[in-house]
Amino acid sequence: MTAIVKTLEPTGMLDGATTNELKNQVTDLIQQGADIVLLDMKDVTFMNSSGIGALVAILKIVRAKGKQLYLCGLTDQVKMIFQLTKMDRVFKLFLDSGEFETKVLMTGA
Repeated sequence: MTAIVKTLEPTGMLDGATTNELKNQVTDLIQQGADIVLLDMKDVTFMNSSGIGALVAILKIVRAKGKQLYLCGLTDQVKMIFQLTKMDRVFKLFLDSGEFETKVLMTGA
């Protein structure tokens, strides 16, 4: 059986004002049958602690439904936030969508 993968590409700032929309989008994708949600963060220019908190909440929603969440394309600023908060140990991160496809979809990691 092939997993249904859906990708979201948030843009700009990921903070308290923008995270509810992202949470709603992920929830909608799960309800529409997505098995895996990939957040391609290449166009996220800034993220604060509210953004991290929202991503943790999204991860909990996805896992509660028995689905998977992956992130790729983190900019240097966002990557630094993940490292400082140790969230790089919580989330499965990839350099880009190509690495995600190679390591997850082709190998079933």
